[in-house]
Amino acid sequence: MFGSGGDMSNEQLIQQMALLQWLSSQSEADRKMLAVVTGVQVGRELLNRITGQDKVDAYKRDCTLSIADFIKKNPRASQAQINAEVEKNVLIFAARVKALETAPLF
Repeated sequence: MFGSGGDMSNEQLIQQMALLQWLSSQSEADRKMLAVVTGVQVGRELLNRITGQDKVDAYKRDCTLSIADFIKKNPRASQAQINAEVEKNVLIFAARVKALETAPLF
């Protein structure tokens, strides 16, 4: 449940705070707040799994970083070489996004 060194997301921290409050008070109001916070966190996770947006964002970052790394390692690359590297990375990105369509949700 807890990671070391701040591995908890903001949503997880808020949920844990609501849980701690409810555990301390056992009040109906705090139970409802915990239910709302947990529901929002579950809803967000389901949306991410259905849309795959978090993975698309990660793939986009990988694509950009790969291109930047190529340019950094090959400062004298011709425009044709850079174009080929960009095209290769964009095709990899597109294939990874396309694969999400058939990936299981869980």
